[in-house]
Amino acid sequence: MEELTPRQLLQALVGFPTVSTGSNLDLVDWLEGYLAGHGIAAHRHWNEDRSKAALFAHVGPKVAGGVVLSGHSDVVPVEGQVWTSDPWVVTERDGRLYGRGTCDMKGYVALAVWALVRAQKLGVARPLQLALSYDEELGCTGAPPMIAAMQKVLPQAEIALIGEPSGMKLINGHKGGTGFKVHVKGFEVHSSLLPYGVSAVMEGARLIHWLNGQNADIQARPVAARAAAFDPPFTTLHVGTIKGGTANNITAADCQFAIEMRVVPGEDLEAWAGSVEAEAARLTQTMQAVRPEAGFHLERFFRVPGLQPETAGAAEALVRRLTGDNATGVVSYGTEAGQFQEAGYSAVICGPGHIAQAHQPDEYLDLAEFAAGQRFMEALLQELA
Repeated sequence: MEELTPRQLLQALVGFPTVSTGSNLDLVDWLEGYLAGHGIAAHRHWNEDRSKAALFAHVGPKVAGGVVLSGHSDVVPVEGQVWTSDPWVVTERDGRLYGRGTCDMKGYVALAVWALVRAQKLGVARPLQLALSYDEELGCTGAPPMIAAMQKVLPQAEIALIGEPSGMKLINGHKGGTGFKVHVKGFEVHSSLLPYGVSAVMEGARLIHWLNGQNADIQARPVAARAAAFDPPFTTLHVGTIKGGTANNITAADCQFAIEMRVVPGEDLEAWAGSVEAEAARLTQTMQAVRPEAGFHLERFFRVPGLQPETAGAAEALVRRLTGDNATGVVSYGTEAGQFQEAGYSAVICGPGHIAQAHQPDEYLDLAEFAAGQRFMEALLQELA
């Protein structure tokens, strides 16, 4: 089978509209066949309804201690965005490669696939692995089961390089995140009989007010040393949308909103989640004193552990050798890096492109960034050889 260039691989990958709300199987089928054509056996891990699959593969000696190149197959939607070119075709203009996912993060995936095939052809003394997840854009929910499946099938790698767009700069820390879908159940009465009903909207507002109070308390505290590098340098609690009620003169029977938390390293993600659950339980008791069927119902819908800077971390040392850059950085958004780290890998972020272009109409990857990513992969192959 013909060995494709990184640019050809990017064109192929972008051509699959793997929006998170749909399937990624066309891409997985194609990529699995391409790897097989170069003698590389890939393994799938299916989601529950088998509409999506993660794909992972190993090249080199069947020993532990290798390097994982980690990316995700899914992209965000293009509906409602105004594009000047077809989002599912890579279009070059003004030194940029336009297309959905070129930056986030099929540019990196193309480079990782290219490197894996080159490693198979040239040979490596230290293993190289590829890990391609699904549903990263839905809260990084596809990576943990993929990682667990990998660890049962492949030798345990030492290092995970997560290729989210970082301008090819080393990122060794990010905030953790979690959230709840909140359904408040009230009891309808005419608003003139307010004390005999329970307004789901007004009770939901109590929890939102509590969240605002937590934000105020957080921001009044001195900035912790481990959080100082982040922008903002503290944990944040947020509600972005809310809906509920049927009329102005009826106490609301239902209210729905979602809570999102971005937690700085050094603070306990689960402790924050527990605090929200405890406050909702306290409010539920008060509501049920009026109507026993009323209350808060919380559904945890994502959990992304923070990426912790490592002391003498192997991943950080490797990226420093490959890039010659001694600087480090942190980001406030979450990635799958924290999940790899939680599973026992030394993990960092380093990938081509800039996060400002991710999810945007006319998303693009600079040609210079793509070239820098290829040089990084070439240096990695030399290291592994």
